[in-house]
Amino acid sequence: MTRTEAKKTPALIAYQQKHNADRRAARAAAKFAKLSTPREGAREELVHRLVDSISSINAEEIKRIFVGNKDAKITIIAFESLTCSHCANFHEDVYPQLKKEYLDTGLAKIEFRHFPLDIVALNASKVSQCKNDGDSSMLNSLFANQQKWVKGSSVEEANENLQKFLESEGFNVDFKKCIENKEIEDFILNDRIDGVKKYKVNATPTIIINDKKFEKSLNYKNLKKALEKLI
Repeated sequence: MTRTEAKKTPALIAYQQKHNADRRAARAAAKFAKLSTPREGAREELVHRLVDSISSINAEEIKRIFVGNKDAKITIIAFESLTCSHCANFHEDVYPQLKKEYLDTGLAKIEFRHFPLDIVALNASKVSQCKNDGDSSMLNSLFANQQKWVKGSSVEEANENLQKFLESEGFNVDFKKCIENKEIEDFILNDRIDGVKKYKVNATPTIIINDKKFEKSLNYKNLKKALEKLI
């Protein structure tokens, strides 16, 4: 399985030259914000939001989306973007077997961390996180039906498609309130910043197993081999 790579932006380079060392790590995340998306302006808007998201939010107030035994010996972290087609492929081709053999059996848990590649992915992440119950149902549905809502010539049109899709699937959320929630936005963008700073994430999906980056081709056979060594 291939990954969607992130790229540098001129805005990042200027920022890095301008700001002090305390903010360099956070700004480093923004250099990956220029991603392939049909929506003009989505890339640079995400860059600026990443720059502004250096915050001190209380992470304990926001529940991370995860599946499996919270006390499992193996912790898998998946850095994903909801507009990333390779992430959707991971959820279709790899995740079901992973869930059956390792998550449902209590051998492992998986944490889904946000690494939005554009502003549309950021908004989708905010909505998926908005109920703050740790449930992965909406996240899984967004990946499974990605082609139904990741479309449009503008961010506004993409948001309309996203909202219509969620309503059609019976997800009861206050869309506008979720999109405008600054605490959730900071939580998501800090996921991305932490991914770059701690794990050198530069593409999605990126898998971390017990704090180590999984470097092999992302298919179930390779993933299973890595997990079996830890049991």
